[in-house]
Amino acid sequence: MGMSRNPLEASDPLSEAIRTRIRGMIEAVVNEELSAVLGAGVYEHVADRQGYRNGSIPREITTSFGRTVFEKPRAVLFDNGQEVEWKSTMLERYRRRAPEVDAALLGMYFGGVNTRKVKLALRPLLRNAPLSKSAISRLIGRLKEIFEAWRTCSLKDEVVAFLYLDGFYVKARCGGRTQRLPVLAVVGVRRNGEKILLALEIRGGESEAAWRDVLESLVRRGLKKPVLAIVDGNPGLAMALDSVWPGVKRQRCAIHKLRNLLAHAPKGLHEEIRMDFHGIIYAEDRVKAEAAYEAFLRKWRRESAGVAKSLEEAGMELLTFMDFPERQWKSLRTTNLIERLNQEFRRRVKTQGGFPSTEAVLIVLFGLVASGMVKMRRIGGWQDMAESLNVAPDSSLCVGQVPSTPKPREAMAKAA
Repeated sequence: MGMSRNPLEASDPLSEAIRTRIRGMIEAVVNEELSAVLGAGVYEHVADRQGYRNGSIPREITTSFGRTVFEKPRAVLFDNGQEVEWKSTMLERYRRRAPEVDAALLGMYFGGVNTRKVKLALRPLLRNAPLSKSAISRLIGRLKEIFEAWRTCSLKDEVVAFLYLDGFYVKARCGGRTQRLPVLAVVGVRRNGEKILLALEIRGGESEAAWRDVLESLVRRGLKKPVLAIVDGNPGLAMALDSVWPGVKRQRCAIHKLRNLLAHAPKGLHEEIRMDFHGIIYAEDRVKAEAAYEAFLRKWRRESAGVAKSLEEAGMELLTFMDFPERQWKSLRTTNLIERLNQEFRRRVKTQGGFPSTEAVLIVLFGLVASGMVKMRRIGGWQDMAESLNVAPDSSLCVGQVPSTPKPREAMAKAA
């Protein structure tokens, strides 16, 4: 008895019917584009036509319905007395796959699928369309170009209200050996509440000099002083902020501080410390939060001096978020967004050993955001951003009208 067909490769009748019509659809769309450019349809005589058709050539493209071979029309255009070959904007000359297929390839790669298994995984979708081993490598090469353009693009038109800044460590090969190096990440919040990735840099440490170099790079690109910086407890970052943007408000990440508090006490006290700390950061208002803060210090100075001293180190920077609208408090208390990027990266590298270079690490991190694996949603209470900035709403910066450089995901989609 012969082997049964792979059930994952079976198609529904509707998909099969559409698949058989793809060739005609592609040819019709490209011919319509050409007719619009020429100002005349096939066999149509028009006095002011912009050129003439010149036969066709066979082309092949892979879409979500598999491989399709079709006839691409050719044409010659009149351009200031010269004749030039027509180039379709819908179907680029060297494109062999639809953007949605390239997006699927990159999505699987950034999702952690081994590159050797990508072709097998996509076989039901692509219907055995040719997919070389170097296809993803070429896409990654294209992504490198997008990454380099992103990290140097102008920020002078960006109006960033809040900044999330944090560092996390990754393993990468540097100086001939694999070592743990910090990635310094910066995410901004626009006046309409959208989050935007602003910087990803690997440095030798999280010193003041390292962070100041990252911040000064943002300033050189045109970024203006934010209203609030949400940070961990790194002293180098605090000093760098004071140096680059004197007087900027700082919010200490509540999650980082809680971890520090728990590190100063035995596990048997962790739940009690957590409850007392939550009484501070989840208080109804500033007055109750400060009262809970003082109560925490009185209690834990007796129980564990290290815990109390750790809380005092952060001081009222733990409660800066309460200076802003209540609907934004949840989003402003922590640097969880950057923590999520770190978690996704760690999940991603489980399928791959150490990275060959620091650039490879940054490309994957950038790709996680650009491909949508790490979502960049608006902050809670974004409707109150004007109140947060203590300025009147600007009609030129309304939702959906914020002037900016393209988002990484949009740029990657275009390149794909």
